[in-house]
Amino acid sequence: MDHVPRVFTALQQARDSVKAAANGFHSQLRVALSDGIPPSRFSTFLALCREEEPDIEIRLFEIPLAQQIKGLRDDLYDLGFARSNDVGDGLIAEAVLEDPFMVAVPARHPLLAYKRVPLEEVLRHPLVLVDPQACEGYARQIERVLRRIDQEPLIAERVASCDLMMSMVAAGLALGLAGGSQIVNSREQGVVARPLAGRTSMLTTYLLRRDNEPSDVLARFIERTSSLKPPAAKTSTAVSALDSSEEREP
Repeated sequence: MDHVPRVFTALQQARDSVKAAANGFHSQLRVALSDGIPPSRFSTFLALCREEEPDIEIRLFEIPLAQQIKGLRDDLYDLGFARSNDVGDGLIAEAVLEDPFMVAVPARHPLLAYKRVPLEEVLRHPLVLVDPQACEGYARQIERVLRRIDQEPLIAERVASCDLMMSMVAAGLALGLAGGSQIVNSREQGVVARPLAGRTSMLTTYLLRRDNEPSDVLARFIERTSSLKPPAAKTSTAVSALDSSEEREP
């Protein structure tokens, strides 16, 4: 019974490979996404892969982190993206993207008096954070930031997506803690991004894969992930720009 789900997944992937070949693809890469990383986050990167190797089909699977790790070991996925490098033996985790952690603040909130918000001030207010079961690695990184202060956070809600987090922040129900680009690119106009005071903590995205020699197709895909990494100077500039940003009116 323990092997039945894996067997049926493998059968379905075999069918998908036949369809891919019938549609003109010469090969296929199975990419798992965990911790609330949306495919749109990689839209430019995936477009580059499609442009450079149009005969390679890239299939995306949004799954929990534990399922991704098990699937990589069982050869159900070729590689994955997650926000945890705690993957155990037999797998490699390589940092491919970093985003500064920032506070999502409702427009006209008193904390907007700070250009950089002290963490102890953040913890005086209700927080909406990601659900550890839906976004395990993401939640672990947030917990590390919160543990800087010996103060229990007041968690108003746990959510499975950044979109819902930003909706709650825009409604004035709580503050959020997320990557700066997630806040800035939010569709909610009544949300302002503020950096945390002190040293900058980064929300890190990792590429996960088996610890073996990758195929040529996979090696080229991994090499292209370097396009996801912004220069260090660019990250620093982005934080500075948010420091001086004005409130976005709802």
